[in-house]
Amino acid sequence: MYSVAQLVEYTSSLFQQGFLDDQFNQLQLLQDESNPNFVVEVVTLFFEDAEKLLNQLEKEIGQENNIDFKRVDALVHQLKGSSSSIGAQRVQRVCIAFKNYCEEKNVEGCFKSLQDIKQEYTLVKTKFETLFKMEQQIFAAGGSAPR
Repeated sequence: MYSVAQLVEYTSSLFQQGFLDDQFNQLQLLQDESNPNFVVEVVTLFFEDAEKLLNQLEKEIGQENNIDFKRVDALVHQLKGSSSSIGAQRVQRVCIAFKNYCEEKNVEGCFKSLQDIKQEYTLVKTKFETLFKMEQQIFAAGGSAPR
């Protein structure tokens, strides 16, 4: 069973480690009694969207000798925007580097960036799942999350 103090500590560690930025706080402010699952719903949509984008990026980058850099850049731009909208700062940062490699048509840089994005995405997804599990347990026990 998690305590509110543990939740606060965990959340603040996500900010300190650069997983989240202030945009996540803004997202939380939009959640209220009329929409108590707002943050979970938005982040879940991000996960679904990101999975599709990562699969498409994998296919595009897999065309090693025939990469459509404009298409890859558009996909990375989309991922950057959606990660930015939920405050997933580290994913967003890797997207910026990825976009630079696309502009340079740097195949090796794109490969490396794709691996970096997949790693950061997996990390942030795990962090969010833990955060939501903590919140869920606190709510189930009749507590409320601090805002």
